[in-house]
Amino acid sequence: MFKRLSLTAATLAAATAPAFAHLNPHEHGSLMAGVSHPLFGWDHILVMVAVGIWAAMIGGRALWVVPTAFVAMMGVGYAMAVAGFPLPFVEPVILASVVAVGLLIAAAVRLPVAAAAAVVGAFALFHGSAHGGELGSAGAMSFGIGFVLATAGLHLVGIGLGAGLARVGSPLLVRGLGAASAVAGLYLMAA
Repeated sequence: MFKRLSLTAATLAAATAPAFAHLNPHEHGSLMAGVSHPLFGWDHILVMVAVGIWAAMIGGRALWVVPTAFVAMMGVGYAMAVAGFPLPFVEPVILASVVAVGLLIAAAVRLPVAAAAAVVGAFALFHGSAHGGELGSAGAMSFGIGFVLATAGLHLVGIGLGAGLARVGSPLLVRGLGAASAVAGLYLMAA
């Protein structure tokens, strides 16, 4: 089974074509441009799925508190950037978030729910600032709704992945995904 999944994933990866990072708001509307933003950046995808995996790993209230904290603080960072108060060092902190959350999963760190929410919330401010800084000609509200929906969807993917692997008794695989995310973050830093 694992060999089939690996072969399928490798085949799909090899067959992909280069994609444009984001949709043009004039051609696709602000909502879809907002939805596309987190879905076409590996840094965003990796950390948002990892936040869901980590929330599933912690369990209990963390399943909804940790992803909600990310989305809420991402909204605050977005509003700050749209209002003309962008954060410094946005891209380095976003890449650091990929590495950090990946390492938290790899090391199976189970912080109290409030502390885990604070960690992801701090990183989410910078993700939101990046979204606000790349708003362009899109309408702020519809663009914001779009990337919030996409982010929540990526968190749900991570929660499902983490919970599903935990159910089949694969904690080492979950930790391996965290390590892979951290390594991918390091690669993105070097690229």
